Amino acid sequence: MVFSSSIFIFIFLPILFCLYYIANNKCRNVILLIASLLFYSWGEPKYIFLMLFSIVINYALGFLVEKEWKLKKLFLVMAVVVNLGLLFYFKYTNFALDTFSRIARVNVTLKDIALPIGISFYTFQIMSYVIDVYRGNVKAQRNIVKLALYIALFPQLIAGPIVRYVDIEKQINNRIVNVSGVYNGIIRFMIGFSKKVLIADQLSSFVGVAFEGSRNSILIKWVGIIAYTLQIYYDFSGYSDMAIGLGKMLGFDFLENFSFPYISETIQEFWRRWHISLGSWFRDYLYIPLGGNRKGKVRTYINLIIVFMLTGFWHGASFNFIAWGLYYAFFLVIERLGFSKVLNKLPKAFRHIYSVIVVMFGWILFRAEGLKNALIYIKDMFVLHGDDFRNFAIEISPSIIFWIVVGIIFAIPYPWIKTKIEEKNALKIVRDVVLMVVFLIAISFMVGSGYSPFLYFRF
Repeated sequence: MVFSSSIFIFIFLPILFCLYYIANNKCRNVILLIASLLFYSWGEPKYIFLMLFSIVINYALGFLVEKEWKLKKLFLVMAVVVNLGLLFYFKYTNFALDTFSRIARVNVTLKDIALPIGISFYTFQIMSYVIDVYRGNVKAQRNIVKLALYIALFPQLIAGPIVRYVDIEKQINNRIVNVSGVYNGIIRFMIGFSKKVLIADQLSSFVGVAFEGSRNSILIKWVGIIAYTLQIYYDFSGYSDMAIGLGKMLGFDFLENFSFPYISETIQEFWRRWHISLGSWFRDYLYIPLGGNRKGKVRTYINLIIVFMLTGFWHGASFNFIAWGLYYAFFLVIERLGFSKVLNKLPKAFRHIYSVIVVMFGWILFRAEGLKNALIYIKDMFVLHGDDFRNFAIEISPSIIFWIVVGIIFAIPYPWIKTKIEEKNALKIVRDVVLMVVFLIAISFMVGSGYSPFLYFRF
């Protein structure tokens, strides 16, 4: 089940909210857990047992890590091995066997293993729970229903943000549902829904044309990567907005996952603004334990390379994603080596252009099917093919240009507008009316377009 679907908007949410709001606090966790398991199992019922197994095994290991002081490190290692082992089996086995077959020149075959939706996200959440118990940051959860709710909570289950147990422990035990929270949650959900349906989904067809390569055109390639740069941002940040909004409606406060990343002036700044929950997870559970920047410059650079290589690999079982991670590691290292000082001497506009261009070329590695196709795409961005303008005219449409312009406009923050709206209730009413109209338009687009999964579902 996806947020941008009729069954979710018109059936799942109304029934859940009716039951949830009339129930007392003791029953709300049970209702929400049942709804979350139903939400997850809607498309792939068999994988609910994998999630339940992960919940039970980590529930037990959390207790052992907390209680068995002499063996706590052993139980922590067990938890990491079990969780990463499951993730590796379902996500990376096919990739590993295929790579081995190519290197060894042997035919090792295995039936394709389907990837359970959201396994990368809930695996990291489970691991953060056990690690934080080991560190003494939180106590092991005695109530398995509460721990299961933390893992299976449907708003952020499929594509994040990665929510840490330490951040919502108190909210799982006791949370307040009030009119203000529900109101703010609805506003946030409408914003995210509109971003996904009206911008990301409308750009997807042109992005597909650009990356399929059926019509070669230097213009299609450049406009295509601009469109994809906007599509993935509005798709993923739209999901995060909806998740945060749904959380507020249910009494939860999830941390922000995006902060206008395309206004960044360095790649370091970009990664402080993009997928914040994943970046902070790798920082706290890998980069700092490796030594962070405390063991000299060379070790810092090595740690950055390791972290971003694994960040890329986390996204998918493909050399594309490994290359994508190493690509960012390269720019982060050269900025630390002194390039950031050079950037600081340049006008702000040049720093911004540098950041956007680096990110755009990174998205080519991310989106293309294979490294070879990524390199071909980059080559085609700088080579005329003869029918460039005609092919571009055939594929482009006024609506694509419109949504690209809209996407660029709303990728930039306007703090003065926000301040004015917060100061005057009349402007708040105007904003809400406009949002409602846009949301209704997005609903009509959704009904007309059918199923449209989020891009990060495959991770």
